Parts: sequence; C-alpha cells; structure tokens
Amino acid sequence: MLKNARVCVAWVEMAESYQVIARRYRPKQFSELVGQRHIVQTLENSINSGRIGHAYLFVGPRGTGKTTVARLLAKALNAKGGPNVNPPEDEVSKAIMNGSCMDVIEIDGASNRSIDEIRKLREECQYAPSQCTYKIYIIDEVHSLTTEAFNALLKTLEEPPPHVKFIFATTEAHKVLGTITSRCQRFEFRPIDESLIAEHLSNIAKLEGIDASEQALRAIARLANGGMRDAQSILDQMISFCGRKVTIDDVVGVYGLADEGQIAALVENMAKGDYAEVVKGADALAAAGCDLFRALCDIQSYVRSRMIESFDSGEADFGGKSLSSEQLMRMLDVLQGAQRGLRGGLSEKANFEVALLKAVEQSRARAINTLIKELDKLSSAPSEVQKKNS
Repeated sequence: MLKNARVCVAWVEMAESYQVIARRYRPKQFSELVGQRHIVQTLENSINSGRIGHAYLFVGPRGTGKTTVARLLAKALNAKGGPNVNPPEDEVSKAIMNGSCMDVIEIDGASNRSIDEIRKLREECQYAPSQCTYKIYIIDEVHSLTTEAFNALLKTLEEPPPHVKFIFATTEAHKVLGTITSRCQRFEFRPIDESLIAEHLSNIAKLEGIDASEQALRAIARLANGGMRDAQSILDQMISFCGRKVTIDDVVGVYGLADEGQIAALVENMAKGDYAEVVKGADALAAAGCDLFRALCDIQSYVRSRMIESFDSGEADFGGKSLSSEQLMRMLDVLQGAQRGLRGGLSEKANFEVALLKAVEQSRARAINTLIKELDKLSSAPSEVQKKNS
C-alpha cells in the first residue's frame, strides 16, 4: 500500500512538472518569433524611436502569436533602464512572460465582458505601477466585450494615464467597435507559412531528441493551418503516441490525413476526366478513415499550386493531360464552394464525391467568352476567303 502511494505521488509530481512544448518553446525575445516579421520590425522601430502608442489591436487567426507578441511588447516596454527591444532576463521579465507580473494584467474578454469589469479596470488604471514603468492591460478576445463595456472603455482608451498601455487581441476584428479600432494601432497577424512551421518543429524535435521525419513534420504543419501553437500541440500529441520516433504513417493514421501521393493521383484523374477513377479514389480515402473535409482542403491547395505554376506557360500537365489556367480556376472555384456544404446533407462521402465530379465537369466546360471568340473567328472566316478569291 505504501509503495503504491509513493508511485502515485511520484506520478503526480512528474505530471505537474511537465510543461507542454507550446509553453516550453514560447519565444522570450522578438528575435525568436517565427513569422510575423512585418509586425516585429514595426514594433522594434517604434520602441527604438520612442514612438510608442498607448493602445494596440492585434488581429489574426488563433495560434499565430498575438498573446506572445503582447507579452514580448510588455516586457520590452518595462525593461530595466527604459524600453528596450532586447530586454534582460531579470525577475520582472520572467514574471511578465509567465503571466504573474502585477503590472501586466491579462484579461480574458470572453469571461470578463460586462460593464462592471470595465468600470473596475478604469478605476485601477489611475494607480501607478508597483514595480514596472508601465501598467499594461492585455485583453484577449476583446470582441467578446458587450457594447456597454466598449463604450465604458472609450474615454480611458482615448486619454489614458501616461503610465498605462492597452493591448487588445482578437480573432474576429469585425466584431470590435469602430470607435475602439480607430483609437488603436492595428497589426494584422498572418497565418504562418507551412515551411517555417515545419522548420521550427524540426528544431524542436532535435532539441527534444525526437527522430521525426521531414514528411511527418510537413504533414503536421499542414494540419496546423498556419498556427504555430496548433502545430506544437500536434507534435506533442504525436510524441505521446509514438515515443521517440515520429513517421508520416503515424501522423496519417492518427489524424486521418491523405498522403501527398493520394492527393496528386486523385487530381490527375480529375484532370483526365476519368470519373470512375475519381470515385474509386474518393472511396479509398473514405475506407482508409481519412478526414474528407481535410482531404478537400488538401485537394484545393494542390490545385491552387498547380494553377499558379501554369501562369507562366498557360497550362499545367497532369500525366499527359494538360489543363489551362482558366480550367484550373474553374475547378478550384467549385471545390471552394463545396467546402462550405460538405458536412451538410445525409452523407459527407456522397457530398465529397459530388464535389469532385462537379469540379471535373466544370473544368471540361468551355467558358462563354471563349466560345464567343471562337464563333467570331468562324463568322469572319468566309468573308476573308471571299476577299482572297476576289
């Protein structure tokens, strides 16, 4: 009994001490941030020149670094000796990065959205910071605040005390009142490029002593949809599942991904107009347990990349069958339209097959403007022959 109790205590201590990859490898300086170079450069220039705003609005998809950059900015502004883009790693800096600094207050807008919370914030603003140069309020999911709360914040936001800075973060900028947006410096966070995510995951895997194949890391980056945090969480899960070695087959098996070869073969059959093979390929994906919504996104991505390649020559080759840029555009248009309704109806598999077949049919159809041009050429041909004979 005593032995079992000791094992349980040891297990609990180990679980509590473990820190997930997304937290363990969170950037501690602007220079460590992956992606968002346009934002980092602007903020660094602002700090170096002393042109520091009183309110910032960070807009972008989840996991792209909004909260991390907010903490890095708070850390830089409160650096010992004055604002510094490379602040020292002292106790205050560490407290800011782990969210325990008394003068850098992080608020979840979704659970603190009423006018009462904002009134309390306005009252606290008047007090000087206790250990930092600036008192900084980071409000995440700011779009969740009620209209009354937004209005209560307006006056303070327009003329805040000199020791107060606001940093707002949101994934839905259209829900933020225009009167708030106009009082902030707005920064757009973009989805991070897959190649940058895969490269960063590779570095993490080496530091962790994990043997992760390049294909597996690319697949994880693809799954993350431009979010670094999501990618790191997926890598964490794969390490828990696989141990010290992560392969593409493991990622495909756990997340129901179609591999790149399957996607390329399916699009090639679509280009050839081979309806039977297209349906057979769709059946194979469903039988393998692939996420069909994810597969449709991957097909779109593949068609888009081939369309961009075709712009130079005007067409792309698919195993002996060429499609023009215009045909690929029409195919892509159908696939994008189908994405919204894929999970509706009685059968996701049937919707997936119909979407692919419609895309094939649309790519083989001839655009009306092309037909008009050809008819014009045909109608002018007899008159040209008559002129030559005369």
